[in-house]
Amino acid sequence: MSEAPSAPLGPPGPPGILARAARAVRTHPAAPPLGALAAGLAAAAYLWGTDPHQAGQWLPRCPLNALTGLLCPACGGTRMAYDLMHGDLAAAFHDNALLLTLGVPVAAYFGGRWLVEGLRGRRYRPSPGRWGTAAILGTAVVWAVLRNAIG
Repeated sequence: MSEAPSAPLGPPGPPGILARAARAVRTHPAAPPLGALAAGLAAAAYLWGTDPHQAGQWLPRCPLNALTGLLCPACGGTRMAYDLMHGDLAAAFHDNALLLTLGVPVAAYFGGRWLVEGLRGRRYRPSPGRWGTAAILGTAVVWAVLRNAIG
């Protein structure tokens, strides 16, 4: 008795339409901002029901604060986001005033521009340049010194 011939073991043929579509989605300029948006929404959904003001929550602690007890420029950002989502603007301002007044609008602008450019099929990579980087770092250092000296 002879056995039925098996399928050839060579490389598969050209990719099917689903494989080509999946590759196109992964390489489209809108994929990274949409992925970041999805991750942010998932994090916000988790944070909605997790009060970072209460002890015992599973939320990351600032490494600088854990090691030194000092507040970094972003300390209070998680509490600020929680307070904003729950409509408490005064508490959000108290948690991190600089991040609320400067960081949130700047992040919204650049994130929105990244998404719009991606949906238009263009890649977008913001670059603050040398002076912009110096201004950001200088502002962060001054803010960290002030909030640790005052508070």
